[in-house]
Amino acid sequence: MEYVIICLVTLFGAGMTLFSGFGLGTILMPVFGLFFPIEVAIALTALVHFANNLIKFGFFHKHLNWKIIGKFGIPSVLAAFLGARLLSTLSEMPNITSYQPNGHEFFITPVKLTIAGLLVFFSLMDIIPKLARLQFSDKYMPLGGALSGFFGGLSGNQGALRAAFLIRSGLSKEVFIGTGVVIACLIDMTRITVYSERIVEHVGQEQIMLLSFAVVSAFLGVFIGNRLFQKITIKSLQVIVAVMLLVFAVLLGLGVL
Repeated sequence: MEYVIICLVTLFGAGMTLFSGFGLGTILMPVFGLFFPIEVAIALTALVHFANNLIKFGFFHKHLNWKIIGKFGIPSVLAAFLGARLLSTLSEMPNITSYQPNGHEFFITPVKLTIAGLLVFFSLMDIIPKLARLQFSDKYMPLGGALSGFFGGLSGNQGALRAAFLIRSGLSKEVFIGTGVVIACLIDMTRITVYSERIVEHVGQEQIMLLSFAVVSAFLGVFIGNRLFQKITIKSLQVIVAVMLLVFAVLLGLGVL
């Protein structure tokens, strides 16, 4: 049963993340967590996320903005390393509060509230007309890269912040996706290196088999999403990102994710 659920979620998540630039890791992590200990869930999610980005790179490797990759990607890598190293320490911080609707306990933490607040702000920039006309200049790219990389290394939630900055940088939809994929790969490689000890310790033959099925599902999701890609305009892409940012922020702030 876990194979079916994880593969279906990966298929859907990979298709949606092609447009939004984020979402697969956020969706997949809790699902892996239903069947495996959290340390195994983190490792498996990181590996599938990286494989999915490599697949997307195959489709969009010709559409890159190397200037933004340099300004955004280098700070992302450095901050991702710091975030990953601090993961175990910050995870020991006490929860702000918790609640139990219908017998399910959810925890509200400082890190989740911080990310949620940032995402609400960025999503409103695509919804409120006056804010929608604002553009991020190149000088903000290193800051965006540092934020995206740090929270990517810390919690795996890197794509939402990256999308929030890149979607306002005036890129075409092809370059937006291709550039975001390269930056995501850099962050994934950094955090997997830091997680490597955990991966070697907990990922065995059974997990490798499940990982293989999930990667195939990710490929199918990207393939299907790419077939629909030509029907999506950059304005539609902005709306998709804004809506997903808001939903993600609310769920994260409430401790559901």
